[in-house]
Amino acid sequence: MSTITSPGTPGEGHGRFAEAAAFHGHVCPGLALGYRAAETALERLRSGRAEDEELVTIAETDACGVDAIQVLTGCTAGKGNLFFKDYGKHAFTFINRRTGDAVRVAANPSFNIDSLDPGLAPLRARVMQGRASDKEHAEFHERTGRIVEALLHMPAEELFSIQNVDVEIPERARIFRSVPCAKCGEMTAESRVRVEDGELVCYACSTEYSRRG
Repeated sequence: MSTITSPGTPGEGHGRFAEAAAFHGHVCPGLALGYRAAETALERLRSGRAEDEELVTIAETDACGVDAIQVLTGCTAGKGNLFFKDYGKHAFTFINRRTGDAVRVAANPSFNIDSLDPGLAPLRARVMQGRASDKEHAEFHERTGRIVEALLHMPAEELFSIQNVDVEIPERARIFRSVPCAKCGEMTAESRVRVEDGELVCYACSTEYSRRG
């Protein structure tokens, strides 16, 4: 198990982690894990950052690490090459469209992040509950920074289960014509409307129908 050393600025000298932290808004272990997952995948897939949709990421969580993945891989929600499957798992599948290769990077069940600083949990709880003093806040951020630094330098195989996988490559993003909703009048992509009483209605204005309890 890697040990924690006293860091300078967390992530200093480690590629684009500072850029990911600026995008995310703060430094945290989840961001570091997402960064390492993306870094590992890009190395395995022999790929650089996607300018368009050369890469695809399927994320099984919507947690902090996804922001680092967007920065490092160029897979973003707006570009249409970042997909979410809300399974609540820190697991990500990265696909290289050009080669067809894919790798799944998932949290290693045998790795416990709390083992890097076993005594941090009570302090973290005080901070999250808004009961921490300024001194405790400073201590929490310092200790969290040390954890982040350790995560950025640990062997990827210790952090993750890494597997080459065969997956169906999602089709490229499509641009749909927009149509006005018959109820609110707002323009809506035609792929996101329902038909009610013969009229096109957006999801927000439509009435769900189900015979299931």
